[in-house]
Amino acid sequence: MKSAYAAAAIYSFMTSWNAYLWPLVIIQSEQNKTIVLMISSIASGYTPDFGVVMMAVVIATLPMLVVFFALQKQFVQGVLGSVKQ
Repeated sequence: MKSAYAAAAIYSFMTSWNAYLWPLVIIQSEQNKTIVLMISSIASGYTPDFGVVMMAVVIATLPMLVVFFALQKQFVQGVLGSVKQ
């Protein structure tokens, strides 16, 4: 069951971390915006600084990578567990 829990944890973390529409509707103050909303506001200007946007995207991706690499062994075992050799 570890592999199923690992896969569910990875998918649920990714969907909640990358949520855009619900935080856009609910959050009203600038201090509480999520990183996805901040990236969207940076990139929506007339002349966006693509270096800053790419750095923000890299920073936003790091927590997802940490979660995936922490649960990678169980995730791969779950994917390969159904294959008989």
